[in-house]
Amino acid sequence: MTAPIRVLVCDDQALIRTGLVTIIGAQPDLEVAGECGDGRAAVELARRLRPDVVVMDVRMPVLDGIEATRQLAGAGVPDPVKVLVVTTFNLDEYVYRALRAGASGFLLKEAPPAQLLDGIRTVAGGAALLAPEVTRQLVGAYATRIRPAETGSHDALTPRELEVLRLIADGLSNAEIAGALVISQETVKTFVSRILTKLGLRDRVQAVVYAYRHGLVT
Repeated sequence: MTAPIRVLVCDDQALIRTGLVTIIGAQPDLEVAGECGDGRAAVELARRLRPDVVVMDVRMPVLDGIEATRQLAGAGVPDPVKVLVVTTFNLDEYVYRALRAGASGFLLKEAPPAQLLDGIRTVAGGAALLAPEVTRQLVGAYATRIRPAETGSHDALTPRELEVLRLIADGLSNAEIAGALVISQETVKTFVSRILTKLGLRDRVQAVVYAYRHGLVT
């Protein structure tokens, strides 16, 4: 039997935090590893408990969620923790700062519970989560400001891999890419893995940024 995905919930509003804990704890494949109400406690608990995913609010006392994310998943962190930023604030700058800080995903609290749960599973599985509307509206606007790790040249990509990269940048999921190209989802996963490896990128979010910054999509 597969071990459940361990989740640390960080939100300064007790009512919202309790709701998240209840929703997550009710899933057979998820387990609440802990909860807290400020960024500093989030960093300390995450380092001690080593959860699979940290669900992180943005606006919190003592230390905000962006800085807490940077300390847990930012550049240079030796053993980064996967962070899913969940906030009520759909502001361009928050998304930009969260991604630059090392977040693996970004969701709004108004998203339905099923989307949150899928988001946790997606991030835990090593993929990045960025809603298509966020991808198009925000990452495009901030692509020139987000600096991914040192990258390779897209000249190394095959025509099919370039096609997959453009679809990723359009915000399509693996299932949607598979449907568009009439291939299996496993084949899509293989293409995505090759793209990330050839370009020296960490995840799909950085792939989206790369595509915008290099003019592969507009």
